[in-house]
Amino acid sequence: MRVIGAGVPRTATTSLKIALEMLGVGPCYHMVNVLGNLSLVPVWRRALVGEVSWEHVFEGYQATVDWPGGFFYRELMRAYPDAKVLLSVREPEGWERSMRETIWGALYGDTLTRDVSNARQRVDPLWRQYNQLMQDMWERTGLLAAHGNHYPVGSAMLAYNQEVWRTVPADRLLVWSPGDGWEPLCQFLQVAVPDAPFPRVNDSKAFTERLIDSCLQALTDWRAAGDSADAVG
Repeated sequence: MRVIGAGVPRTATTSLKIALEMLGVGPCYHMVNVLGNLSLVPVWRRALVGEVSWEHVFEGYQATVDWPGGFFYRELMRAYPDAKVLLSVREPEGWERSMRETIWGALYGDTLTRDVSNARQRVDPLWRQYNQLMQDMWERTGLLAAHGNHYPVGSAMLAYNQEVWRTVPADRLLVWSPGDGWEPLCQFLQVAVPDAPFPRVNDSKAFTERLIDSCLQALTDWRAAGDSADAVG
């Protein structure tokens, strides 16, 4: 493991995953790995109670950004003492807005995204476990307000970032925001700046469309499987 991403979700972590892989620091583990293979969810649920082998989880990976890896940045710092720590940040108002439109909306909001996700939970046990994992992780961080709707709180994100600054030795840490682009990242990793634009992907609209599409596909597959069983019966 060469790079541990400590930044919270919705801080350009998908762009960072692509950027690190372009720089040769890959593969890079990201929440998309879990979403693409929900059989990994039980591994991360066990990690929450300390039952995990990091060597097994990250076998073949050189980096991790986003959750679930970033949630465990302290544990990963101890497991990989030579790894650098990358804290991705953004201004609190934009983070709150992005969260409302994406992750918070899917887990807690009065949104079509949540409705479709809840429908999938009824027919897909692993998706139900995934949503429970996400809720457990968010509610343990203090990043969501501790009242009925668990609203995302930008000031709590700033407090989290300050905690990372206090925890990580300065010579291991880079604080990076999406507007910084290649230069500080490449200097931190001691690699050349590539002759390519910095990747900028996974805006709120793309996140929502991808989640809805995956849930609708799962529901369609469930319905088709039921129809096939009925036909055989």
